[in-house]
Amino acid sequence: MFKGSIVAIVTPFRDGKVDERALEELVEWHISEGTNAIVPVGTTGESATLNYEEHYRVIEIVVNKVNKRIPVIAGTGANSTEETIMMTKEAEKLGADGALLVAPYYNKPTQEGIYRHYRTVADSVSLPLVLYNVPSRTAINITPETVARLAEIENIVAIKEASGNMRQVSDIIRLCGDKITVLSGDDFTTFPLLMLGGKGVISVTANVMPKKVSEMCRLCEEGRIDEARDIHYYLEPLNAAMFLETNPIPVKTALAMMGKIKEEMRLPLCEMSEKNKEKLHSVMKDYGLV
Repeated sequence: MFKGSIVAIVTPFRDGKVDERALEELVEWHISEGTNAIVPVGTTGESATLNYEEHYRVIEIVVNKVNKRIPVIAGTGANSTEETIMMTKEAEKLGADGALLVAPYYNKPTQEGIYRHYRTVADSVSLPLVLYNVPSRTAINITPETVARLAEIENIVAIKEASGNMRQVSDIIRLCGDKITVLSGDDFTTFPLLMLGGKGVISVTANVMPKKVSEMCRLCEEGRIDEARDIHYYLEPLNAAMFLETNPIPVKTALAMMGKIKEEMRLPLCEMSEKNKEKLHSVMKDYGLV
């Protein structure tokens, strides 16, 4: 259901508020560039610093602007199961096509707790759900064995795997088969993950080069591996530049350089250091993006 290049879209701000016009323009640009689906209010969308009203408004804007042309997978995960259910139900009402649920962070639940969390959310909504494993941010890892248990639940349809561990990806696909779709959660792992049987990426880099990321995924699906590999290596310097500092600081700075949004983050995130900004600008110039 969810495959290819799925952009983890930024949330543009202007003078402290969500820049709704810039967000709509980004959505339209992504559709024209071949992006296969959009994730609003994920990590890259600075969901952690949005209040509930803003969170839901961003989902609403994206859903309305997309108008069913491609899937919208709303970020609705939290470290509280009750809060996750509340936000996921609201995303369902707003017309999202799915929900991305980050593993409960800070609490450090056991694998049984992780399983019960996702099962309880799945039982509470009918939306297709995408698990999100990102141990570097959550301090927990959803093991392949737990993913296999969760894959038996009908509306748990995919996992965004951002552990960076290809053995783990391989184990998930081996244990789950076609019961769950595996998506890369790190741009630098997209190509190897696709080679293992994954189906796409929830991408940061696609914010600035959507057409190339989409093309790489399409070429892999068509079996044109050498051409896809060439794009992988072509994109690697840009992938690295997107993480010169904490995501989404570099990608929002890059989009500001391209004239698509204002260079504005919310505290505790702040502007890039001048040294790193110069590095980012140099990479962007090499790609002809500025």
